[in-house]
Amino acid sequence: MDVATVREWATDAIRYWEPRRVLYNLVLAGIVLIYFSLGLPATKELLTVNFVLVLFLLAVLANVAYCAAYAVDIFAQVSGFRELWQRYRWVLFLTGVAFAGVITRFWSLALFSREH
Repeated sequence: MDVATVREWATDAIRYWEPRRVLYNLVLAGIVLIYFSLGLPATKELLTVNFVLVLFLLAVLANVAYCAAYAVDIFAQVSGFRELWQRYRWVLFLTGVAFAGVITRFWSLALFSREH
């Protein structure tokens, strides 16, 4: 395994995953906005500096979790299934977005609950 090959795998992974990160973030932000809107007008009272910082922290953690796809992607590219993987890695993307969406929904329910 030479450096050029590792560079190709990393470049391919970045080229695939980074443009999709925008869609990932838009989906998660949409979920948060929906639950915030459903809780109006009570959720307006939550908008404090500390609350916004918590949302920022959760957004950063969601993007750190997104990076897990790189480990799977590069591992699959090292294998003998590289070509097959490149055709079907969109399944990992959709599964990851769905999983993150479920987690975001539960966090949104907890954060924007009317029982606060």
